[in-house]
Amino acid sequence: MAKAGDKSGGSGKKGLKRKAATEEAQEAAVGEDGTTESGVQPPTTAAFPPGFSISEIKNKQRRHLMFTRWKQQQRKEKLAAKKKLKKEREALGDKAPPKPVPKTIDNQRVYDETIVDPNDEEVAYDEATDEFASYFNRQTSPKILITTSDRPHGRTVRLCEQLSTVIPNSHVYYRRGLALKKIIPQCISRDFTDLIVINEDRKIPNGLILSHLPNGPTAHFKMSSVRLRKEIKRRGKDPTEHIPEIILNNFTTRLGHSIGRMFASLFPHNPQFIGRQVATFHNQRDYIFFRFHRYIFKSEKKVGIQELGPRFTLKLRSLQKGTFDSKYGEYEWVHKPREMDTSRRKFHL
Repeated sequence: MAKAGDKSGGSGKKGLKRKAATEEAQEAAVGEDGTTESGVQPPTTAAFPPGFSISEIKNKQRRHLMFTRWKQQQRKEKLAAKKKLKKEREALGDKAPPKPVPKTIDNQRVYDETIVDPNDEEVAYDEATDEFASYFNRQTSPKILITTSDRPHGRTVRLCEQLSTVIPNSHVYYRRGLALKKIIPQCISRDFTDLIVINEDRKIPNGLILSHLPNGPTAHFKMSSVRLRKEIKRRGKDPTEHIPEIILNNFTTRLGHSIGRMFASLFPHNPQFIGRQVATFHNQRDYIFFRFHRYIFKSEKKVGIQELGPRFTLKLRSLQKGTFDSKYGEYEWVHKPREMDTSRRKFHL
């Protein structure tokens, strides 16, 4: 047994010596300029035949290694092209062509015929005669009632309480099993202009109903990504009682214009800028992001923002004429995913 081991050990040492000698011979054959004796420069990277795919490699580790090398090579080529383009632009100076606009889903949006033109006479007439005309004509002041679904849990209750500090002149009411159809007449008799209902599922807020009183409309939103004040990092102190400024972004279609006017009617007309608070409803790809910030003036020219919370994301599900009526209500717009979400570049708001 010992002799067999000696033989195998001797053959292994001989194999290593032969391998080392072969590598030394190959290194000696390559000159200082990187060429071989025949004058041909060895390839630095593996050259794949045309039509070859990395996915054809059956060995998983080898396939992963080759894919990593290919990604590194692509990254180097992209960086080199970017540096070359930058040098060319610096050399041309003012004569350099303008930078190309990057292609995004937003700027490649499918054209919508219902995009609102602010100078259109028909749009102006609709604004003067719609359900929000009394608010924008300053005939009424907002008074909001915030309520929840039956038997709300702690997270939903805290969200309602924090919303009441964001929206001025808002009141939180717990339903105690009372139906919405009975709440709405009581709200109208007590001069409430809007009703907000926060729905929940498995102790998590997942829906919001916004109904404008007394004549509607009523919007139903899906709510997601809810973050309360304690869950926001580097948040500011609790908001003050000053009336915040409101910012509405990218509500461009007729439907989006109606939703934007509905959000605007929740806040009083004259914001108190001394409070430096701002509520933002930012529409991007039909998702409405709500944020509540405070301006921080660092100097005369520099300003920053500090989030106060809460934050959440809304997705419009339906818009109904009149007040909330789940049985006989007439819907102006209903989101139908299979029919409407046929293209990623088509948006409704």
